[in-house]
Amino acid sequence: MWVGYGLYLDLLEPLRRPDQLRSDGSLTEERQRCREALELACQGLTVALVSSGDSGIYGMAGLALEQWMALAPGDRPGFTVHPGVSALQLAAARAGAPLMHDFCTISLSDRLTPWGVIERRLEAAAAGDFVVALYNPRSRGRDWQLARAQELLLAGRPASTPVVLARQLGRQEEAVSLHSLGGLPVEQVDMLTLVLVGNSSSRVEGGRMVTPRGYPGAELS
Repeated sequence: MWVGYGLYLDLLEPLRRPDQLRSDGSLTEERQRCREALELACQGLTVALVSSGDSGIYGMAGLALEQWMALAPGDRPGFTVHPGVSALQLAAARAGAPLMHDFCTISLSDRLTPWGVIERRLEAAAAGDFVVALYNPRSRGRDWQLARAQELLLAGRPASTPVVLARQLGRQEEAVSLHSLGGLPVEQVDMLTLVLVGNSSSRVEGGRMVTPRGYPGAELS
């Protein structure tokens, strides 16, 4: 049994066997999909709860596991998290090697996290000179947060810092482009885009971005 957001199940449809049923859900119905998957598993079915990217990175694994933990120990079905390829990893591979030094991921969506908390994380990332991957960067209803994140990150690194915009990764409409932090085309970014911001030592050469493993003056062993 497949349970998931309809778009993701459509992408996997060529792999589905005739004996495998599917249950399509909608965006913002994540909790209901987890509940349905667990209920079906409790009935003895083998269920795949499908996420995009990696289910354990901004995916469905955490919410499903919370609901699984809420069941009595004797009522819990088998539960396994299968790793995938996150948008962060795929964007990095398309761009070159931007994650060769310490990095972090920050979601700019304040639907589940207060914006004040997100700002503190951005400030910490800027102060620590992390490579930063921004998930959920900009939507019609949240059109100012990315510009604010750009401002906070510019406080800790040059305007020339390379930035990758990776949209619709792994799909036919995939588009990956390189920009600078100071010249980031904010209006081109939407919820289907991952924004990958280099640190102060990241650079671009020949259309590829790299973050050296060490800072100037440091020796690699």
